Amino acid sequence: METLPASRLIGVDFTVAPSRRKPVTVARGRMLGGVLRLDGVDALHDLAAFETVVAEPGPWVGAFDFPFGLPRVFVDDQGLGSDADAVIAALRQRCPDRMAWRALVDAWGNGRPAGQRLPHRRVDRSMAGVTSTSPLQTRYVPVGFMYFEGWARLVAAGVSAPGLRRGDPSRVALEGYPGLLAHELVGARSYKNHDGPDRLIARKDIVDALEQGRTRLGLRLKLTHAQREALVDDATGDRLDAVLCLAQAAWAAARPGHGMPADVDPVEGWIVTA
Repeated sequence: METLPASRLIGVDFTVAPSRRKPVTVARGRMLGGVLRLDGVDALHDLAAFETVVAEPGPWVGAFDFPFGLPRVFVDDQGLGSDADAVIAALRQRCPDRMAWRALVDAWGNGRPAGQRLPHRRVDRSMAGVTSTSPLQTRYVPVGFMYFEGWARLVAAGVSAPGLRRGDPSRVALEGYPGLLAHELVGARSYKNHDGPDRLIARKDIVDALEQGRTRLGLRLKLTHAQREALVDDATGDRLDAVLCLAQAAWAAARPGHGMPADVDPVEGWIVTA
């Protein structure tokens, strides 16, 4: 797939039930030379606002913090199809809402041996030092719900997702994973979901590393003083996760095929920079 120059970049920290307390968080930016300029961070309080963002005319490249695919063993056992479009269409027809989707996963998983009820995709285990949550997990961290609500909306918006679907080539959506970049910068230290001093320091260390370009992505983040404070002071980590996704989108936008590996499974997908 040809890589188009992106005048706009977005990074999205997603939630399935956005509200004023827990919004979908969208970081917007652009590349100027080797510098990634953060233009702003938006808080979306409902899924309709998210649908508006992904329908915005291109060119843009975005990295989204939710799975674009499912484990092949589940897809094949359920007879859901041979590509990501077919899978979400079949699931949406079979499951009218998130609870029906959970029930389908539970019924399948309960018939499997212990320890194999929530399998991972190959890409979930391909990252040094980290393992992303199974896209079949609908409790605790409900990544499965994020797939069900997020990927369906990207498909409905007609975006292009390299290796998974052909859509509008000027609107390119990629599966991001902020935890991968955060682990590169601060290892296993926790940096979100708590306002303790240790996590505040971890967020500051991540922001400092991004600004100084101390990542394998080969770019530096440009922030205003107010933006830096907002990223560090947000104890949820949602703003920082959106910016980490933004950095992954910037890296991909500068590479042929958006950095897609050669052997992508069309139902499981891939994670940018993994």
